[in-house]
Amino acid sequence: MHAEVGDKVVVHGRTVGTADRCGTVVEARGADGPYLVRFDDGHESLVFPGPDVSVESHAS
Repeated sequence: MHAEVGDKVVVHGRTVGTADRCGTVVEARGADGPYLVRFDDGHESLVFPGPDVSVESHAS
């Protein structure tokens, strides 16, 4: 997974009933992560790419 600043990140819930979390990449700390993401609720966290993460390019 590759993301750039401004891309939208969706972290899919890993258990039944857990909601997806959406946020925006504010800093890329490496070519393939981790990424500092500001989630829609204002919380910021490092996100390490994995199978439960998808990216929507801001260029789209």
